[in-house]
Amino acid sequence: MSNIIRVLIVDDSAYVRKVIKQMLARSPFIEVVGTAHDGEEALEMLERMKDEVDVITLDLLMPKIDGVEFLRQQMERRPIPVIIVSIANEGGEMVLAALNAGAVDFIQKPTALATEKMYELAEELIDKVKAAAKVPLNRLPVPALLKSTPAVLPVQPALHPGVIDLITIGISTGGPQALAFLIPQLPSNLSVPIAIVLHMPIGYTKMYAERLDQLSALKVVEAMDGDLICPGVVFIAPAGRHLTFKRQGDNVVAALAAQPFDMPHRPSVDVMFQSAAEVYGNRVLGIVMTGMGADGKQGSAWIKSHGGSIFTEAEETCIVYGMPRSVVESGLSDRSYPLNSMAQAILDVL
Repeated sequence: MSNIIRVLIVDDSAYVRKVIKQMLARSPFIEVVGTAHDGEEALEMLERMKDEVDVITLDLLMPKIDGVEFLRQQMERRPIPVIIVSIANEGGEMVLAALNAGAVDFIQKPTALATEKMYELAEELIDKVKAAAKVPLNRLPVPALLKSTPAVLPVQPALHPGVIDLITIGISTGGPQALAFLIPQLPSNLSVPIAIVLHMPIGYTKMYAERLDQLSALKVVEAMDGDLICPGVVFIAPAGRHLTFKRQGDNVVAALAAQPFDMPHRPSVDVMFQSAAEVYGNRVLGIVMTGMGADGKQGSAWIKSHGGSIFTEAEETCIVYGMPRSVVESGLSDRSYPLNSMAQAILDVL
């Protein structure tokens, strides 16, 4: 691939196609090489264009062939990194289906298509297109990667066995698929709670928690303020709120807040990890998994400074090896595991 990222825009709105093209034109490293008004036209164009497209931005609600069906067909033909650009909440189940079909990431399209609202997404869209362009095609679609990659556990003694009271997980790009693989492997009688920060737009974390709950033996919920943090439950931080912890007598409960405001993400992995370290001390296992950026690096330093442990997802199964790389290169990771070995690695330290 050249230094220029070639993008195909698929959306049934001519206005949205125009605006996305103008947004992407702000980057000198991105070129829009085509637009399509539905999945059928996009499939035909990609058949003709062969290797001329590096990333696709995809609407979901389209006539003829919708976004999910387009993804299924295209991933069978030739995997290409796809970013969903979807209307908030409308078709939310379709977003989860699209991620399961192989989409790399998604962006929440404003319901009111005012030009200024659309342009506010420009920086996020450009960043995600750049990240998607770097995804190795042999890791797409994600579910197929996980099924085809054999689990290989390194032969190592357990790290601080029996001294973990809380598992915290920070994850972003590729996260919905990775968690849908990891969490169902854990037993219903897990001896500790799990708290997760997953970078998703507002309106999707509750729906995702419900979907993950259906797949898992563990109870999975979107965290609410005051929830008792208890074993056998997976708490997913709600989009737009930081998840922290506070002691109430012998118990620990969830505390949700908009502050701090100066974090690049809300919820923030760093904020959750720091709070976990302050409340649980050295009895925390932090896990940093696939995602772009460095959220989780500072939080990992907090966990380590309090005597806790840090695992990272190995590069070979990450869709984007950004967050784990930042932790590994800072010398904060105790162990790195491929995703299909992570569940056993967790159980080995409990």
